[in-house]
Amino acid sequence: MEKFGKSQPVKRVEDVRFLTGQGQFMEDVAPDGALYAAFFRSSVAHGIITSLDLDDAREMDGVHMIVTVEDLEAAGIKVAMDGTTLQNRDGSKAAAPERPMLARGRVRFVGEPVAMVVAETPEQARDAIEAIWMDTEDLPAKTDLAPGGAELHPEAPDNRAFDWGLGDEEATQAAFDAAAHVVSLDVHDNRIIANSMEPRGCHAAWEGDHLHFSYGGQGVWAMKAQLADKLGMEPENLHVTTPDVGGGFGMKAMPYPEYIPVAHAARVLGCPVRWMSERTEAMLTDNHGRDLTSLAELAFDADHKITAYRVQTRCNLGAYNSHFAQAIQTNLFSRVLMGVYDVQTTWLQVEGIYTNTTQVDAYRGAGRPEAIYVLERVMDRAARELGVDPWELRRKNFIKPEAFPYKTATGETYDVGEFDMILSRAGEQAGAAGFAARRAADAERGLLRGQGLCYYIESILGDPSEGATVEFCEDGSVNLYVGTQSNGQGHETVYAQFLADQTGIPTDMIRVVQGDSDRIAQGGGTGGSRSVTTQANATLATVDVILAAFTPYLADKMGVQESDVMFDDETFRAPGSNLTPTLVEAAEMARADGRTDLLKHEARAQLPGRSYPNGAHVVEVVIDPETGVTTVDRYTVVDDFGNLINPMLAEGQVHGGVVQGIGQAVTEHVVHDADGQLLTATLMDYALPRAADVPMIEFTSQPVPSTANPMGMKGCGEAGTVGALAAVANAVQDALWDRGVRQADMPFTPLKVWEMIKDGAVAAE
Repeated sequence: MEKFGKSQPVKRVEDVRFLTGQGQFMEDVAPDGALYAAFFRSSVAHGIITSLDLDDAREMDGVHMIVTVEDLEAAGIKVAMDGTTLQNRDGSKAAAPERPMLARGRVRFVGEPVAMVVAETPEQARDAIEAIWMDTEDLPAKTDLAPGGAELHPEAPDNRAFDWGLGDEEATQAAFDAAAHVVSLDVHDNRIIANSMEPRGCHAAWEGDHLHFSYGGQGVWAMKAQLADKLGMEPENLHVTTPDVGGGFGMKAMPYPEYIPVAHAARVLGCPVRWMSERTEAMLTDNHGRDLTSLAELAFDADHKITAYRVQTRCNLGAYNSHFAQAIQTNLFSRVLMGVYDVQTTWLQVEGIYTNTTQVDAYRGAGRPEAIYVLERVMDRAARELGVDPWELRRKNFIKPEAFPYKTATGETYDVGEFDMILSRAGEQAGAAGFAARRAADAERGLLRGQGLCYYIESILGDPSEGATVEFCEDGSVNLYVGTQSNGQGHETVYAQFLADQTGIPTDMIRVVQGDSDRIAQGGGTGGSRSVTTQANATLATVDVILAAFTPYLADKMGVQESDVMFDDETFRAPGSNLTPTLVEAAEMARADGRTDLLKHEARAQLPGRSYPNGAHVVEVVIDPETGVTTVDRYTVVDDFGNLINPMLAEGQVHGGVVQGIGQAVTEHVVHDADGQLLTATLMDYALPRAADVPMIEFTSQPVPSTANPMGMKGCGEAGTVGALAAVANAVQDALWDRGVRQADMPFTPLKVWEMIKDGAVAAE
């Protein structure tokens, strides 16, 4: 039996129901007769609550309940949200101020929930929200990334959440002191909003002491643990489900303040309660992404080999610690700190800063895009300052194929890599040899063309273990129970395809079951490009269990020894027997014989190591210097994802990730004013990329099979975004360099690019 999928571009089975309006999303599965929750939120970024008048709202038609933090505490609920905390480089603990589910005496960002209204209709709930009156003693808002300013939390002097370091600071300094060349660059990574197509939502219903909680997220088990802890419930009394989910991108992977109050209200009122965020509400309160600034420095010897790398970063946490936030620009950033370059002397220092803004947490790539963006921007700057070709500078410093497995300076073990081969293929596919002619042709038309290169690597993250259960049903279909959660990636297709590849069960007979804590006891959820790799690994283990279980049963049927039974070409067979049943036929035989023990099998498996997707992005942009309009004209990607189960789905993931990267680089940008008000809180003000903003993306798979899993796979869900940011930014910098622009930071909006050109011309005079 093959140890990985047949790499066939099977069409997505999900699309039939999604494209015909048959999807079952949060609003589609809400219980009949459910009441509607809505949240009264702070309209100021920073202030002490001096009064909160709920009386008029309580008297309004249809209002059943209004909940504050005091009400939650009186009911015995643990109101503090959980968040990851680090150890500072001096050995002390990072700041861990309380983040209450509903504000307690003070508000710290616009949109922070203060009270929840439950009413019979959404209109009545919104009307009641308008009737709530809150007075605040306004405090100065902190919105910049420097330490100091108005204090948000006593636990964080100067608003510094942590001061974290990794590497050898002294050895790195010594390498810089001895360097023949030193190159430095300030790099700003702008804040963005996830803007999933379906906003966050949930509903809760109680039957006695049993709670059914459904929400749009990236896994049911972490939510189950959160509900049990905060509500003080036994896990067996909790049933958590997730229906179809319209996008997540990391933003839906963690708990949020709204979920527990909704569950509490449903218990008190004795009827279901539902909540669905509106778009502006989502833009105010969904965790944002990125928002950091870094000083990156490279030390080189006389032969242009990198001898050391140093990064000093300040990252914005928002008003509180979100779930993974302190880990994003520290532990996760460091996983790929040195990228694909053979350097062992590094130092990474990160300061986390609290500001009066929405929390920042995981967004597609979670630390890996940020790290690669910093590294590949300063690599491009180094090529310019050293007067060498940026392609050749990368080649000179690549980790060589014979060096694998390669332990990085930050402790990761890269299993395999053929970086020079991938880069050469990218140059061919991108037509790099013809770039000079294209640039000259544009120059004749008064346009600026630039080429950008990024060579990225990322590490798949999350729980390395996963389980799978295969159940043969009475109607002849087969249930495959999985521990991950699709957010639109095509899991139903690829999981069924992989099981079919390994067993011969027709894909149209396989039903993928996900997002149900009663039917699936344990799972790691979806995030960090883990899903297909971990789930396929678990499916392989389950197939082994199935074959081991059926072998003695069929040996008896065939009248042969167990050792004679083989499973090959999708059938069981044995020398001397004419019986050649498929697995489905064998299950039917077992059912007829009353062998129900053969109809359901499960196994858990753990990946022996992480895999490291990598590849090259080559971009060409065209800029109109008269208007500052930047057009991404050509986009080429050559990726090493190892063995592909479904190339079409992998390419789709790359396309989606690249578009999100282009969005951040060219159109998207979160803006707050000096008072902490979000000025980009609607899609009229926040520019998501449109079809016209994106060229056709040429994708090529150049696999180097991973040795870290039996399928030889490497995760692909975040790769497009990891490589896109620096590739686009380097292309813009290349286009503007001869106009005197030396600092090109995202986003490259027309006004910003026009101003850079104007300022560059002035500086050149």
